[in-house]
Amino acid sequence: MSSVDPQRRVLSGMRPTGRLHLGHYHGVLKNWVKLQHEYDCFFFAADWHALSSRYENSNDIAGHSLDMIIDWLAAGVNPGTTTLFVQSRIPELAELHLLLSMITPQAWLERVPSYKDLKEKLRDSENSTLGFLAYPLLQSADMLAFRAGQVPVGADQVAHIELAREVSRRFNHLYGREAGFEANAELAIKKLGKKVSGLYSQLRSTYLSHGDVEALATAQALVKEQNNLTLADRERLLGYLEGTGKTILPEPMEMLSDVSRLPGLDGQKMSKSHDNLIPLRAEPDEIEKKVRTMPTDPARIRLTDAGNPDKCPVWQFHLTYSDETTQERVQQQCRSAGWGCLECKQPIIDAVIAEQQPIRERAQQYESNRDLVRSIIAEGTDKAREEVRDTLEIVREAMGLDYL
Repeated sequence: MSSVDPQRRVLSGMRPTGRLHLGHYHGVLKNWVKLQHEYDCFFFAADWHALSSRYENSNDIAGHSLDMIIDWLAAGVNPGTTTLFVQSRIPELAELHLLLSMITPQAWLERVPSYKDLKEKLRDSENSTLGFLAYPLLQSADMLAFRAGQVPVGADQVAHIELAREVSRRFNHLYGREAGFEANAELAIKKLGKKVSGLYSQLRSTYLSHGDVEALATAQALVKEQNNLTLADRERLLGYLEGTGKTILPEPMEMLSDVSRLPGLDGQKMSKSHDNLIPLRAEPDEIEKKVRTMPTDPARIRLTDAGNPDKCPVWQFHLTYSDETTQERVQQQCRSAGWGCLECKQPIIDAVIAEQQPIRERAQQYESNRDLVRSIIAEGTDKAREEVRDTLEIVREAMGLDYL
């Protein structure tokens, strides 16, 4: 199995629901573009996840996946530095999901907040399927298959990362206890050299005795810096820090980024269901029309009435698109009735059009050559599949399923 540094690897995906909008761009894609220069990134179209709640309308998944990935490329995701793939093209993910399901208690899945909430909302529908219940475990399989230590998510998805950590801990506890583990770990410590081995032992003792998470993190970093260790010894030492066994499946951590959450045109969450979005590749005329018809402060009935930007959806767009000087002017002109609402909206119109111009141009290049997009996906999927095969090989070995 190839050596992977989980802390340098990022995994993230989106359900294919068609072309994206500005909410996706500011909430996810701009962050992806930044992360691709700092981490080993794997981004995927989560088409199996789409089936967990939309299995009866599966015919549009293929087209939606292609449109969505074109949007990624148009937004600046670089296939030369990131790996783009489609989830369903990696059957090994399904096998890992199956193996993990054998050790995951059903109660763990039933307590996931998003499952409980959606089950209540969909009480009278036919969406109470096994796939719907187990999709958080499929997410765990996605993360653990790529040994991803960093997973960008919103606050509402933190519980899913915690489930993946619990599954990882349970798997490592069950299958990471090799015969003579402690003796092998002590031998690995000696290979660190006198100075480093002493520091490792001290940090391990501090963590096990006092629960000092900083000591744990320092010791983990120390182990990862040692280039003279075999992968097996590195995993033993990482597992020995917590007094368990070999770390077969590293625990993922949520990456809560400070990204802009752009609301919809009406102030609610931007979504197709609310019909309050601006498409990522909207033409200038469409952008102008949508912004000009945005609702404003309901208390401002006449042009001479003073407004309150804090109660106006347009102000939320100014927070994302306008500089500090413009924001101050908006506050002053709105509260003094110096501007009408259309004057206030014009800087937003100009800024959105300017932002989307290069995105539209890049998208057109990919739209006119969809075979190129398919080749990017195929190449990324091949690379991603090799990574999953490597992980699955060590999982099978740990579970005793490599006997043929």
